[in-house]
Amino acid sequence: MAEIVQQRIEDRIPELEQLERVGLFTKKEVKSIVKRATALEYKLHRLIVNKEDFIAYIQYEINVLELVKKRRAHIHYQFKREEIEFPIIHRINSIFRRATNKWKDDVQLWLSHVAFCKKWATKGQISKVFSAMLAIHPDKPALWIMAAKNELEDRNSSESARHLFLRALRFHPENKKVYQEYFRMELLHCEKLRKQKKELEMAEMDLGEYEFSAEILSGKLAEVVYRDATGKIKEAEFVISLLNTAAIFDFTKELQDSILQDLQTNYTEESLTWDFMAKRELEAPGAGEELQTAKGRASDINRREERCCQVYEEGVTSLNIEPMWTCYVTFCLERLKRKTNVQELKENRQQRLLGVLQRAHNFSLLKENYYKNWLQVLLSSGDAEGAASVATAATERYRQSVSVWSLSLQTLMQLGSGDMARLFQDALTHVNPKESLPLWQLQVQWSTANQSPEETEAVFKRGLLSAVAAVAMEMKQRYLDWSYSSGGYKKSRKTFTSLQENRPLSKAFFTRMIEIEKEQETPKMNNLRDYYERALQEFGTTDDDLWLQYIQEELRPSGQPENCGKIHWRAMKFLEGESVERFTSKYTLLQTGHL
Repeated sequence: MAEIVQQRIEDRIPELEQLERVGLFTKKEVKSIVKRATALEYKLHRLIVNKEDFIAYIQYEINVLELVKKRRAHIHYQFKREEIEFPIIHRINSIFRRATNKWKDDVQLWLSHVAFCKKWATKGQISKVFSAMLAIHPDKPALWIMAAKNELEDRNSSESARHLFLRALRFHPENKKVYQEYFRMELLHCEKLRKQKKELEMAEMDLGEYEFSAEILSGKLAEVVYRDATGKIKEAEFVISLLNTAAIFDFTKELQDSILQDLQTNYTEESLTWDFMAKRELEAPGAGEELQTAKGRASDINRREERCCQVYEEGVTSLNIEPMWTCYVTFCLERLKRKTNVQELKENRQQRLLGVLQRAHNFSLLKENYYKNWLQVLLSSGDAEGAASVATAATERYRQSVSVWSLSLQTLMQLGSGDMARLFQDALTHVNPKESLPLWQLQVQWSTANQSPEETEAVFKRGLLSAVAAVAMEMKQRYLDWSYSSGGYKKSRKTFTSLQENRPLSKAFFTRMIEIEKEQETPKMNNLRDYYERALQEFGTTDDDLWLQYIQEELRPSGQPENCGKIHWRAMKFLEGESVERFTSKYTLLQTGHL
C-alpha cells in the first residue's frame, strides 16, 4: 500500500515544481499540499474505504484547482496549463472513476462527476462518464435526456443526441418526457440547419458539398418523431405539449396544422382538447381601428371570449362530464378575475360565469370548491336571495362534505336566513363525526349570538356527549369560557367542577380555569393548587411546562416557596423520557433568574 501511495505522490512532483517555479505557490505551500495529499491517499488505500474519503479527496483537489485559478488571475500568468491544471484534472477524473466503480448505484456521485467535467471544460470526458453511467442506470429516463442534451448543447452533435434518444426509447418506449425532448431536439436541429443555410446564402458562398434537404429543413424528422410518439401515447395532454413545443419555432406551421387536425379528429373525447381549442380563440387577431380606444379593445376582447364560449358550448354538448364543465367554469372564473375599467365587459363576464355555474349545478356536475366562488360572486353583487338558494343547494349536492356545510352555514348566518338550528342538526347528522369539529364551533358561535342561554347550554351539553375526543375537549373549553362570560366566576367554577372528571380532557381546559382564577381580585391559592394538581394527574408524565408553571405559582407572593422542592421532587419522579431533561434545564434557568 505504501509503495502505491508513494508512487502517486511522486507522480505529482512535476506539477508541484512548476507551481513553485512560476510563483503560483510558495515552497511552504507545496510541502503542505504533499502532506495533505499523502494523508488523503492513505485513506483511499485502507482495507475498508468510505465514500466520504473519496469525496473529501476530490473536494481538496478541486479547491487546489480553484486556488490556482485565482493566483493566475492575481499575478496575470496564463502559461503552463498542460503541466499544472491538466494533471490535477486528470487525477480528479481518476478518483471519480474509482469512486463510481465502487459505488455504482450512487447517481448523485455520477452527476457530481458530470458537473465537474462541465465546469473544467473536459467535454470529451463527459461523454465517457454518461456512457458508463447509462450502462449501469438505463432505467432512469432523466439520465438519458441529460446525456442527449449534453451532446446537442455542449458538443453540438445532433447525430449523437439522436442516437442517445433512440437508445433511450428502447428502454422507455412509452415515456412522455423522452419523446417530448426528442421532438424538441429534432426541431432545434432543423432550426440550426436553416440558420446555417441562411448564413451561407447571405454570404453568397457556393454551397458545394453542403446539401440541405428540403424535407429535413421543413421539420419532417420531428414529424416522424411525433407520429411514433402519438402511436404509442394516445393522450390529448401529451399531443398538446408537442404542439406547444412546435409553436415555439417559426417554420413549423404545416406541422402545427397537422397536429391540430390530429387533435380535433382523434381526441374529442377528452376535455383538455376542447379546453385547448377554446382558449386558442383568444389569440385570434382583432380589427386594427377598433383597438385604438378602451371601449373598442373591450368589445374585441368580449367577442373573443364569446368565441371561446361557443367552443366550450360544443364541448359540454358533446362531452357532458364533470372535467369538461370544470374547464368551462375555470375559464369563466379566470376571465372575471381580470381587471377592466369597462363596466359592460365586467357585467358580461359575471353573467356568463353565473350562467355556466347554474347549468353545471343543474347537471350535478359542478365541483365542490366552485360553490365558494359562486357564493362570493352573488354576495359581492348583493344578491342575498340567490346566495341563500345556492348555499342550500350546495348542501343538498354534497351532503357529506364538512367544507360545503361550513361554507353554506356561514353564508346563511351572514344573511340571517334559514332555520339555522335545524340546519346545524341536519349537517351533524350527515357528515362524518370525526370531521365535525368545525360545525360544532360554528354552531356554538351562532347559538351564543342568537339563542337564549338555556338553548346555548343545551348545544354545549350535546357537544360534550360526542364520541369524538377532539369535539368533546373543544366543547369543554368553550363551555367553560361561555360560563365565565355569561354567568361569571361562580358559574365557571361550577362548570369546571362538573367536568373535571369527565374525560377526555385537554390541558387548555385546566389552564383556562387557572387564568379565570387569576383574573379575580383576590385569587385563592388553594383553588390554583387544586387546578394544577388535577391537570398534573392527566398530563404530569409528559408536560414539563405544567410542573414549571406550578413551581412559578408557588414562588409568587401568594404562594409558599417551601413547596417548590416537593413539586420538583414529584416532577422528577413522574416525568418520562426527554421531558425530564427539558424540565431539568428549564428549572436550572429558573433558579438562576434566566427564565
